[in-house]
Amino acid sequence: MSIADVTGLETLRRVQADPPADFPPIRQLIGMTFDVVEPGRFVASLTTRPEYANPMGTVHGGIIATLLDTVMSCAVHTTLAAGVGYTTLELKVNYVRPAQTDGETLTGEGVVIHTGRRTATAEGRVTDASGRLIAHATTTCMLFEAAV
Repeated sequence: MSIADVTGLETLRRVQADPPADFPPIRQLIGMTFDVVEPGRFVASLTTRPEYANPMGTVHGGIIATLLDTVMSCAVHTTLAAGVGYTTLELKVNYVRPAQTDGETLTGEGVVIHTGRRTATAEGRVTDASGRLIAHATTTCMLFEAAV
């Protein structure tokens, strides 16, 4: 599957339906599942574990930021034509409450605000299994012609 041949939406739906063990590698590293892939919307989740702990014993902010970056940029990806790539240009995260490392499910949802010719923006939220807000964020992604 080449980025030049399929849209972003098609790419992510293929990964969701039949996830390759090593793609994308970050998914495997932190145990993310791709739960919802729709045009302009992407939902992923992970189960917390002790390895995610910061020195205070709660989930490290970098894990939560990674989940947010993934869901927002993948939401952008769902809006892109074949041959168009992207990268995160800016990421702003607001942490609301700590998440525990005891196996709770964290769910991230990203929604596109705007996709233009050169940039796209999205917003995201991470909630715990009870629906409580853990963090929210915004992103700007730079769009470019992908190298094939």
